[in-house]
Amino acid sequence: MDRIGLTQNFQTHCFFHFTASLRTQLSKVSNFTPNFKNPKVVTACMAAATPAVAPTATTFGFKNLMETVTIDVHKAEGRPLNVPLIAPFTIASSRLDKVENVAIRVELSNGCVGWGEAPILPFVTAEDQSIALAKAAEACEFLKQSREMTLNVALTKIGDVLPGHDFASVRAGVEMALIDAAANSIGIPLWRLFGGVSNAISTDITIPIVSPMEASELASKYRKQGFKTLKLKVGKNLNGDIEVLQSIRAAHPDCLFILDANEGYTANEAIKVLEKLHEMDVTPVLFEQPVHRDDWKGLGHVSQIAKDKYGVSVAADESCRSLVDAKKIVQESLADVINIKLAKVGVLGALEIIDLVRSSGLNLMIGGMVETRLAMGFAGHLAAGLGCFKFIDLDTPLLLAEDPVFGGYEASGPDYSFSNARGHGGFLHWENIA
Repeated sequence: MDRIGLTQNFQTHCFFHFTASLRTQLSKVSNFTPNFKNPKVVTACMAAATPAVAPTATTFGFKNLMETVTIDVHKAEGRPLNVPLIAPFTIASSRLDKVENVAIRVELSNGCVGWGEAPILPFVTAEDQSIALAKAAEACEFLKQSREMTLNVALTKIGDVLPGHDFASVRAGVEMALIDAAANSIGIPLWRLFGGVSNAISTDITIPIVSPMEASELASKYRKQGFKTLKLKVGKNLNGDIEVLQSIRAAHPDCLFILDANEGYTANEAIKVLEKLHEMDVTPVLFEQPVHRDDWKGLGHVSQIAKDKYGVSVAADESCRSLVDAKKIVQESLADVINIKLAKVGVLGALEIIDLVRSSGLNLMIGGMVETRLAMGFAGHLAAGLGCFKFIDLDTPLLLAEDPVFGGYEASGPDYSFSNARGHGGFLHWENIA
């Protein structure tokens, strides 16, 4: 069976399951009131609305969904999601030869299915795959044993089962699956649910730590594919990093640079990199996590020099692993940008930090670990729907040798577009997952 047929079967498998309060809320934000007592009528309304994107349609709203949709988990399971990379992915703190993530599948008693993914990146995520699988099994068993509850209660309880940074990646995967299942239940695409600002985003593309020749070849390739912003992994060798930057500039002279040191430099080394780039007449649009995550003084010092002397913004990534970290960064002006990654803080944690940063006047970036289009699709919907991210770094599916995901967003070079398909629209052949 082809992908279209599979997608149609998957979509028609779900039907609406509304509480009385949800019907009231939906009638307030829609131009029609469907007949919820007749599933055939509801399905027909949904099918008619699915193919075309209507930018002026009213957003239902994530907060409304949290409080009004009730979910009753019938099945829940986590399985290994192993995918080869096109080439090894090397950063300052680790090297990845293949993706070994965890896929989460949640099926509600109404038949609707939600999908999530817990990415695993050694030395960045706290979990390895075996720990992630064990904790996912624990969370899934809890959901299967629980009574019907609102999405808000379900997500809160999952936060209790999978607390803090130690289990943030698994928590994010389970949260994604629950939110996706709930959105499927009411026929809402996630980008509308999270704000409906846009149904499209444009991402940068990452060049890992490689030789100058390899970097030049990649830069030339990405230039032809339409990528205007290149994110370069640095932080292992100062002189080598400068050589790679020079070779990329020669191959893609009009590109914008993001430097990502992944904690690899000292404060003095980070400032020296900026000095060298200034001599080359190169000004990065962003310098991400230049120093160790716990070097708050160094982060603040680099941020001040970068901004005042070179006009470069500094982003906190590994340094921001909780709302407490985000508050410290904001209050002490330690960075200009905070990088949001669902695998660092979970979906709900990310939304809390986003609210804080938006009110503070700092800028936002959204990124990932090394996810497939399953988790990247969820993050992309979030970014498009909210429309508040200055920097978008959701490119890791482009670094994979295979795409295990069916449906989901469409990619054309750096540009991702999201349809009106329910939830994030992507799914796996569960029987083919190890």
